Amino acid sequence: MVNKANPKNKIYAIEVNNLIKNFGNLTAVNNISFSVNEGEIYGLLGPNGAGKTTTILILTTMLSLTSGNVRIFDKDIINKNIIRQMIGIVFQDPTLDEDLTAFENLDFHARLYNIKVNKKQIINNVLKLVELEDKADKQVKSFSGGMKRRLEIARSFMHEPKILFLDEPTIGLDPQTRRKIWDYIKKLNEKQKITIILTTHYLEEADELCNRVSIIDHGKIIKTGTPKELKSSFGGDIILINIEKKQEFKKILLNSAFIKSIKQTKTGLEIIVNKDGTKLIPKIVELAAKSKININSIALKQHTLEDVFISLTGKNIRDSTPDASEKMKLKFGGRR
Repeated sequence: MVNKANPKNKIYAIEVNNLIKNFGNLTAVNNISFSVNEGEIYGLLGPNGAGKTTTILILTTMLSLTSGNVRIFDKDIINKNIIRQMIGIVFQDPTLDEDLTAFENLDFHARLYNIKVNKKQIINNVLKLVELEDKADKQVKSFSGGMKRRLEIARSFMHEPKILFLDEPTIGLDPQTRRKIWDYIKKLNEKQKITIILTTHYLEEADELCNRVSIIDHGKIIKTGTPKELKSSFGGDIILINIEKKQEFKKILLNSAFIKSIKQTKTGLEIIVNKDGTKLIPKIVELAAKSKININSIALKQHTLEDVFISLTGKNIRDSTPDASEKMKLKFGGRR
């Protein structure tokens, strides 16, 4: 029988069809479908309360679904033991034992996954991967926030999972450390060919790392695409010109095919163009020079994923209303 959502019967790293999750009368995930290719970095973006956390908990077998179908490398999600061998998870909340050394934390994880053959070599290899090999015998309590995050990434990769779930992997880290974590994520994806599912409140992080993203709100996926596609669908680049003869120059620019719209501001013009703004700035400067109009300054403003997100959801990604699964965890004192 041919799957209508997947007519060629392609095997995806993750395939979600008509997923629904209810908590009593509340529908936290409302009939969503999406697929993730092997080796892809895929972002799930949404404000708290959107259903993102619930979806991740189902994909990682920590929460049962109400209806629909989820397959991980063509294995049904109900096969929890098989699925858990194929996935690694870095939780938003720290889960390291800070009284143990880095090596001891990884050794404990190896025992949980029954890793016996070449265990020491595997531990040394993952520590080297995140540049912590010289910290193997140091207690984790002495580590910085970034070092702890790197150790958690190393731990999640020890059993060589096919898919790595990263839940807010850089939350609370300074910008420099955050970028370093991005480098490790890219390295894992490129060198180890591992599929990565990323949730983040830093939209520049999704823009930098993700091949594709899905924006989820009120339990539904409202838009999916590459970061570039999503930003392009929002509108063209914006060119801001500080100029004195703004009305005169506006008339000249309106004859140009690359102009989408022009708005006068207090200091000049705000131009939305239908092409790459970086290539159009020299043309605009040339037009002004030919018309003997002096430009005081010119700047390019490109749309961001934040712009797209706010346009689609009507809210900032950091707006905080826990979803049903988060409320359940808070009620019973559980972790995310």
